[in-house]
Amino acid sequence: MKNNNAFATLISVFFFWGFVAASNDILIPVFKEMLHLEQWQSQMISFAFYVAYTVGSVIYFLLSRFSGGDILNRIGYKNGIALGLCISAIGTMLFYPAAELKSFSMMISGLFIVGLGFSLQQTAANPLVITLGDPSKGSQRLSLAGGINNFGTTIGPLIVSFAIFGSLGSTKVNSLDAVKIPYLILGAAFIVVALLFKFSSLPNKIELPEETAEEKAHPSDKKSAIAYPQLWMGMIAIFLYVGVEVSTASNLPEYMQQHLQTPTNQIAPFVSLYWASLMIGRWTGAVGALTVSGGMRKVLRVLMPYLAFGVFLLANRIANHDTSSLYFYGFVILILIAADFLSKGNPARQLFIFSVMGIAALCVGMFTSGMISVYAFISVGLFCSTLWPCIFTLAIAGLGKHTNQGSGLLIMMIMGGGFISLLQGVLASDHLLGIQFSYLIGVLCFLYLAFYGWKTHSLLKKQGITYETGVSAH
Repeated sequence: MKNNNAFATLISVFFFWGFVAASNDILIPVFKEMLHLEQWQSQMISFAFYVAYTVGSVIYFLLSRFSGGDILNRIGYKNGIALGLCISAIGTMLFYPAAELKSFSMMISGLFIVGLGFSLQQTAANPLVITLGDPSKGSQRLSLAGGINNFGTTIGPLIVSFAIFGSLGSTKVNSLDAVKIPYLILGAAFIVVALLFKFSSLPNKIELPEETAEEKAHPSDKKSAIAYPQLWMGMIAIFLYVGVEVSTASNLPEYMQQHLQTPTNQIAPFVSLYWASLMIGRWTGAVGALTVSGGMRKVLRVLMPYLAFGVFLLANRIANHDTSSLYFYGFVILILIAADFLSKGNPARQLFIFSVMGIAALCVGMFTSGMISVYAFISVGLFCSTLWPCIFTLAIAGLGKHTNQGSGLLIMMIMGGGFISLLQGVLASDHLLGIQFSYLIGVLCFLYLAFYGWKTHSLLKKQGITYETGVSAH
């Protein structure tokens, strides 16, 4: 592929998005313990981070609207990513005074600013990935970028946990000073990468795709993307999907501490496995895009998830974590493989099947105990893994000239990661559902996602749109 160096620079931001998002799950129990927070208060970490995506999208929309044109078209796409990285760097720098003052509000303010920067980066980076090279292979490049994102989610909790606990030699954090250096280093990395973007060969402008022959032949009478039912229903689906994905992981440390008495510094491998489960599922789903024979594709659909699992085990071994209790998860992966074969590459069918499997996993987690329940909750990551590309593909199908507007509205709904995790944190109170049965909120999310997969299959079919080939993982 041309522009290999430029592409390598571009996908580095996908790594950062995953690294920080997954690392938040390590910060939650640390700040809960040190600042004596309630579980719902600790979930404000996720809330602040994910709501920042929506606030950032709204700010971008308003500034573009009242300044007379799209901001990125004026300042340039790579300049926009560099600016977003600088904004995120400012957020990480707030961790130093937050630790000094033991200020939870200042810490989540820092995370909010990091999320604002990420929102701008996401707005610019996704279309750039598609346009860097052959447009027909844009989805494959997004799959690769998604894989880099998942690598960040896998090693992020391990690195941050090591940075916080590694030199302490105890099962507790004695001081919030332990979070200063890791996030100052992360901020410095943001600045370095911003400079790389500024002076890289990445294009500052992109050409919007021309209207297709089919769109010219069948012009739509709809004036906006929101007029399409697959889009507004898809916005709800994205909100709930990101919500159940984030809340399942962010409440896992509290569940393990309450029901298994797991020390805070031993939780990282399990949080890492949850996010690695998304990598396992996406690597599996990406096999459908490979140009290999049907027989080889079937073999790879079995081997690829275990290759990804091996990457996770290797990363944990390097981090000196005991992985012996995690080998059993290899059997859980067989369920993912079976569900992948049943989906037959159809996004609507895959969304329905994987949502049903997510419901089953949460029910097992709620009605069992010990490591079986932990594995069940972690396996939710496997069944969330391909839901983003399924929902995104179905939601923007048939939008034509409104596709870019629809894409922006979908990204705005990432805020579900904050609202759903906060809601589960509230329900986790002992006088309400308790931490174990608070996962009922995830069941409700998956029920809607299964409905959306079933509904859009018939909805799009009426519009003459069908999917008989796979979608790429995001």
